[in-house]
Amino acid sequence: MARTRTALRKIAAKGKTKKTKRSAPGGSRPTAKHYRQKGAPSRRAKAVLRHIPWTTVELETLNPLLQRQFVVGQNIMVARVLIKKGCIIPEHSHMNEQVTYILEGALKFWIDGKEIVVGAGEVLTIPPNMPHRAEAIEDTVDLDVFNPPRADWMNKDDSYLRMK
Repeated sequence: MARTRTALRKIAAKGKTKKTKRSAPGGSRPTAKHYRQKGAPSRRAKAVLRHIPWTTVELETLNPLLQRQFVVGQNIMVARVLIKKGCIIPEHSHMNEQVTYILEGALKFWIDGKEIVVGAGEVLTIPPNMPHRAEAIEDTVDLDVFNPPRADWMNKDDSYLRMK
């Protein structure tokens, strides 16, 4: 049975239905204090907000041509990697998804049967468990993002990078 607007207003006035929030005037943003992505868990371990200048993060020398710094969040890791021209990152794979963003210089990757040169301002996405290796064809500053964080790096169990 169809209800009239007047009947619906009366029901709402008696508290029998919940009022819904409407968009803010002139826009589509909800009036709620905070937007939560659909499907995002409503409860999880509390993450800690941190502001970290790279100058305060340990610069770890892995070999004469390779240095790195990294910061670990709750579910993600970002690494600043300094690679001298001629440095070779041996073939390896890991369970982590990787996004590599070259800030300066260039790296040549051998991955998935292809040679790919990634230069300054370019990004390469590497799926989990995909074998890859790289060579610095210029002095390079690279930001690598990993999800989940690389346990082998945090535990210094990454001997393939520590070869002299």
